[in-house]
Amino acid sequence: MESDVDDCSGEILGYTMERLLAAGALDVHYTAIYMKKNRPAWELTVLCHAKNREELEKIIFAETTTIGIRRTLMQRDMLPRERGLVQTEYGEVKVKLCGGKCYVEYDSAAEIARKNGVSLQKVYDSVNFSAKKH
Repeated sequence: MESDVDDCSGEILGYTMERLLAAGALDVHYTAIYMKKNRPAWELTVLCHAKNREELEKIIFAETTTIGIRRTLMQRDMLPRERGLVQTEYGEVKVKLCGGKCYVEYDSAAEIARKNGVSLQKVYDSVNFSAKKH
């Protein structure tokens, strides 16, 4: 789904994104655009399963200033993925294993960085170093 949104604050857009993801959206993002009369605005894009569409549309209409939503049916292919844990010098960090690569889960890494008083980059580096050893 896509919708053009103007006259809406960043806080409202962030809150809308949180609500959409919590309600089952697969992905949500904003793209900066210019509408007629050169008004700066945002294009809201929401990827979702058809079964969640109506609920997500209700959220978009309730939380934003949009007056219309465009829908396009899409297909997607995904690599198989699994969840894992990587032991680092700072503790265990959650990762996704996909296509032979190891992707750090941000929330897990951020929690470990805060707990250990180190930068997020150090945790990412530690995960990558540990993952390459195994």
